[in-house]
Amino acid sequence: MTRLVVVSNRVASPTETKGSAGGLAVGVFGALKDSGGVWFGWSGDVVSDSVANQGPKLEQDGAVTFATVGLPKKDYDQYYRGFSNATLWPVFHYRNDLAVYDREEYAGYRRVNSWLAHRAIKLLQPDDVIWVHDYHLIPFGEALRSEGVTNRMGFFLHIPFPSPQILLNIPPHAELVKSLCCYDVVGFQTPGDQAAFHDYIVRHAHGTATADGEVEAFGRRLKTGVYRIGIFPDEIAEQATRGEARQDVMDLKQSLEGRKLIMSVDRLDYSKGLVERFKAFEHFLEKSPEWRGNVTLVQIAPPTRSDVDTYQQIRHNLEYEAGRINGRYSGLDYTPIRYMNQRYDRWKLMSLFRESQIGLVTPLRDGMNLVAKEYVAAQNPDDPGVLVLSQFAGAADEMKGALMVNPHDIVGMSEAIGRALSMPLAERRERYETSMVMLRKYDLGVWRDSFLADLRGVNLNKQPNKRPAGNK
Repeated sequence: MTRLVVVSNRVASPTETKGSAGGLAVGVFGALKDSGGVWFGWSGDVVSDSVANQGPKLEQDGAVTFATVGLPKKDYDQYYRGFSNATLWPVFHYRNDLAVYDREEYAGYRRVNSWLAHRAIKLLQPDDVIWVHDYHLIPFGEALRSEGVTNRMGFFLHIPFPSPQILLNIPPHAELVKSLCCYDVVGFQTPGDQAAFHDYIVRHAHGTATADGEVEAFGRRLKTGVYRIGIFPDEIAEQATRGEARQDVMDLKQSLEGRKLIMSVDRLDYSKGLVERFKAFEHFLEKSPEWRGNVTLVQIAPPTRSDVDTYQQIRHNLEYEAGRINGRYSGLDYTPIRYMNQRYDRWKLMSLFRESQIGLVTPLRDGMNLVAKEYVAAQNPDDPGVLVLSQFAGAADEMKGALMVNPHDIVGMSEAIGRALSMPLAERRERYETSMVMLRKYDLGVWRDSFLADLRGVNLNKQPNKRPAGNK
């Protein structure tokens, strides 16, 4: 089997891939172990120019080579804090009001992608299959092509792809889509994301897109597809019942004194709808006085991009709302919202999911949202909790057993909380089983293997003037 080269903005360490890593790390590391290969990307460190230019730091774990580089401060500011997270992230999540475009940051974004490609090319072999991940690295494949690399290259977008009307708000939108067309396979989370990309190709790139995913534009042909990133449900269930987690969970249950538990876990991000969620819970307590003192919302929101002003404001807003609501409804022995701005081990979260009566997952927009899937997989099949899920999460296409809500509808979310808390056991079991069917059908292995099968099946002769890496 040919080697696999995975390229992502951040690279999980060998220790992380065996511990608390998320879906991307678990999925791609499994593929790398099977075929052997390289995982290349940013280490997460901001370093001096001289250190950055020393070349990738290599760490071996069996057949997998972890290759990481640091970024100088200017590159970090322009590539990561700037265009990636101040422009692409908000626009791709339909928040044009929060997007900031700066030409120098865009130039830095493309420069860093070219610099990363130049570093990676020295690690490539002629038959390697290259799998690039997410919005930080859209131009990475184009940069490799400009260096003469003709290997099979695929790109998977983990976040939503916006409709053309939204994407047009980014001035260099055409350059970004042209860069995507330099890959042989481009994967999306949902049919809606794929349709938005096809719509742009036809209406704005004067290209063609067929129902089976074949695209031709900017002088290239490529395949697009829907690959639903998933989880391994049985592993999640095992983590949820792991013995070492039980004491922590029992301590929480004891502190709740028999109250019902609602669990929410999100990165601290404006796309997650956290303030709207708090207001929905407040509305529920206001309209359902019988539940005051009898239900607690635990919101775990680890900090993210804490050096970006927008994210600092989100944290302040959320802390204010939690304090205001708790001030209104707390008692001497009751705190309605427990808000924790910190990280927890993965197995501990799964156990907390299992002990809760509701999983409240209400992003304003999300590519997939694996927390929704993890919540369902962690449940006790004999007495499962209820998933309340935003219709704007990619997971909504699969989690048909969830109570679907519009996260902009405060009253609707409040009513869903009430319905979930009073739902009969038979209905809860039926909804759980319905969702579990889809979790098993589209597990993490299916996502990984179906994408790589399509990528390895690419006919390299379909593009003109092709030659493999290493023949420069």
